[in-house]
Amino acid sequence: MGARKRIMAEKLKAAKKVTAIAKVNNVPTSPRKMRLVADTVRGVEVNRALDLLKYSKKDASIVLEKLLRSAIANWESKNQDKSKELDNGNVIVKTIMVGEGRTIKRIRPCPQGRAGRIRKRSNHVTVILDVKPTTAAE
Repeated sequence: MGARKRIMAEKLKAAKKVTAIAKVNNVPTSPRKMRLVADTVRGVEVNRALDLLKYSKKDASIVLEKLLRSAIANWESKNQDKSKELDNGNVIVKTIMVGEGRTIKRIRPCPQGRAGRIRKRSNHVTVILDVKPTTAAE
């Protein structure tokens, strides 16, 4: 049993050496709005994803574009021998996760002396880049 765990750990370690991860926390946008933009670039080739984010009208795309550029830089530093993969369009956005962050609570006056609660939501975004899986037909 111990040998299996060690082998799995080594495989995971080898996989982490080639995949690039970038993360940003406490982005002051609601997670729902961020997920709308994140869904457009999930599984897309990196250069195309940058173009999609650059010309998007949503405010969340500005933060995602900056995060994607950071992930690309991380990928380049980890895979210096595979620099042509990026130019050939083989690097894709493997995973993009948007989680809920802190919620700041504020109070606003409402009718009849009541207080209404305002929730200012934030989110955490994680981007993972990887090389396109090669098919057996190629």
